[in-house]
Amino acid sequence: MTSATPTSSAPTKPATLFVVDDDPEICELLADYLGRHGYKVFTAQDANALRALMHNGAADLLIVDLMLPGDDGFSICREVRKHSDVPIIMLTASADETDRILGLELGADDYLGKPFNPRELLARIKAVLRRTRPVAPTPSAGQARCVRFGDWQLDRMTRELIDRQGERTALSGADFQLLQVFLERPATVLTRDDLYALTRGRDAPPLDRSIDVHVCRLRQRLGEDAQHSQLIRTVRGAGYILTARVDALT
Repeated sequence: MTSATPTSSAPTKPATLFVVDDDPEICELLADYLGRHGYKVFTAQDANALRALMHNGAADLLIVDLMLPGDDGFSICREVRKHSDVPIIMLTASADETDRILGLELGADDYLGKPFNPRELLARIKAVLRRTRPVAPTPSAGQARCVRFGDWQLDRMTRELIDRQGERTALSGADFQLLQVFLERPATVLTRDDLYALTRGRDAPPLDRSIDVHVCRLRQRLGEDAQHSQLIRTVRGAGYILTARVDALT
């Protein structure tokens, strides 16, 4: 296990990153590079080492290689999502789009192909943390802690969905951010490019369909499917729209 010490310019409470890759050179490179940019980095070369890290402390974000000895990145993502909504960025040398889509369906927040520029990984880490780290709610009605839409409520502080029976379900960072985008723009048709830019902070790559995967996952959270969705409807040839009225709760 390698740890990188942040430089003197690092923030008081740097985000903690767990990097899981069986290539020790990549682990060393990322620990050094991300450490110099203010992050506290711990590395592991397989799933068992990651479990040990997570047993000893919490991470703000996981960076997980898809191809690992023993349990692969898919298995790790599936296991982590059973008990944690910590954001996950998956790395892969595979050019197969199916792998990327499966990773997103299993709960990954972003995906980066190998070989990659460390600067791009850094930018993606910053973008994911911006949309997933807790922020203090503002007092404006549009940013009320709790809002109601349809039969659901969203607690923005705890990032939990609340159903009619009062049962709470924690959302992953990606699901929470996507729902936030819809709730801030009800009755507005949002294209895939709009949703990608608003949730990722950058333009969508050509032919990228990851937003469709995220919308599908959010619908499942809301107990709906694509054919019978009443809250988030597909507008053929245009995008998606949240049809419910959104009310702030005091």
